[in-house]
Amino acid sequence: MKLNIVMVEPEIPQNTGNIARTCAITGAKLHLVYPLGFSLNDKYLKRAGLDYWDKLDIEKHDSIEKFLEKYNPLENNMFFATTKGEHCYTDVDYSKFKDEEIFVLFGKETKGLPEDLLKKYIDKTIRIPMRPVLRSLNLSNSVCIIAYEILRQNNFEGLQDISTYLEQ
Repeated sequence: MKLNIVMVEPEIPQNTGNIARTCAITGAKLHLVYPLGFSLNDKYLKRAGLDYWDKLDIEKHDSIEKFLEKYNPLENNMFFATTKGEHCYTDVDYSKFKDEEIFVLFGKETKGLPEDLLKKYIDKTIRIPMRPVLRSLNLSNSVCIIAYEILRQNNFEGLQDISTYLEQ
């Protein structure tokens, strides 16, 4: 299984830096969909990603339309993370895609994914349960929660399964 984390128009460099670090650690590919709310040379972005940038598989897309042209949602295992999602992220059986790619799209911090996109693929929307009186979790935390659930359901394939701490 190959996990793809797709950030659609992210606005906060520290969030994207943290997400880049999560992708590097887990082996997920990071897709950045423009426009970004910051420069890729931003010091906060670089600091949040630490020294993992050279270990990151990253692909850039000029727009959400260009991304969807290249990776058609009807031909790929694609999920749309949103507070308005129809399904809880843990209700999806990601293990059935063990020999395939999985794409999870996340929207910008202030607005999420475009409404028309969510409506078009409402059956592929996923959400993280939370109290109804608050807007949402931090974007980088949401990415981490969903990514690790997908990895857990696939037995953390390709990740270290024992600690090397005691061997040092």
